[in-house]
Amino acid sequence: MTLYLDANATEPLRPEARAAAVAAMDLPGNPSSVHAAGRAARRVLEEARARVAARFGAEARNVVFTSGGTEANAMAIAALRQGRRVLLGATEHPAVMRAGEGAELLPVLRDGRLDLEALDSSLSLGAASGEPALVCLMVANNETGVIHPVAEAAAICRRHGALLHLDAVQAAGRMPLDALALGAETLAISGHKLGGPKGAGALILRPGLDLAPLVAGGGQERGRRGGTEALPAIAGLGAAAKAAEPEAAARLAALRDAIEAGLGLPVAGAGAPRLPNTSCVALPGVSAETQVIALDLAGVQVSAGSACSSGKVARSPVLEAMGLGELAGASIRVSLPWNAAADTAARFLDAHAAMRARLLRQG
Repeated sequence: MTLYLDANATEPLRPEARAAAVAAMDLPGNPSSVHAAGRAARRVLEEARARVAARFGAEARNVVFTSGGTEANAMAIAALRQGRRVLLGATEHPAVMRAGEGAELLPVLRDGRLDLEALDSSLSLGAASGEPALVCLMVANNETGVIHPVAEAAAICRRHGALLHLDAVQAAGRMPLDALALGAETLAISGHKLGGPKGAGALILRPGLDLAPLVAGGGQERGRRGGTEALPAIAGLGAAAKAAEPEAAARLAALRDAIEAGLGLPVAGAGAPRLPNTSCVALPGVSAETQVIALDLAGVQVSAGSACSSGKVARSPVLEAMGLGELAGASIRVSLPWNAAADTAARFLDAHAAMRARLLRQG
């Protein structure tokens, strides 16, 4: 039986999300229509909005639905960067790197966490010259699971008058996340990383903030994002947000720790706080591509690097930014799904041991 361990690319669909999406598919109305069918669709839309707001510590009116995390990040950065220099963490997701093209990259420490001294120094220099700034930072890294010191970064940004955008796509549903408490202007999430359907995400705004739309249209989403809302995907996102309990993290963390202990191999970011489901582990001397293919042939699905790189397996820029040298090309990501079974660690360790033995014989 296949062992799916690539949840950071996409979580398996939660039953609650499936039920909500299927029910929404049967609604014929447009949420913007004023007749009975439209009002029924609007109720589903607003219930999903309220669920997302409740899960992530926001006001419902400040939740803007998008097509996913990429659009949510792009919308925030395009609007907030106007007239500002942009600073990005060196291990940001490709979607943020592309949206923030031309930005200054902030270094990370060897354990993968943002270098706060570098952030403070860079913002100090900019503030001294009267240059406003936008800082974009992921809450947790998609490849290593490393959790950045977001609260400390937010305090530094406030001290220097800089705006802060947070990419919470990987963190959402896997750790406690309170948008208001974090103190950022904007926060992006994605439905399919929560166990919802693909095709829906959200940008959460701080109270009082209004952004120019990235996608202009007929005034949907309070004029912030044009186009008829993808109601089934959004309904599924709302249901997934309600069902994704960060308190269930202890079970996944125990499986992750068992995998790392059983392998006895280098783990990227091992000394830093990490998401409970994520392990980036290196097999020195064996390319990540070879490992991914070998495990796939054995029925175990893992990944190397970001899933948003057109199916390519290449040396990881994230691990290179952490100074891991040759290990950057020999590391795979094991990301446990929300429904990982109790025997997941044992099954993975058996498959990995068989792979290593086979590669040694071939070598």
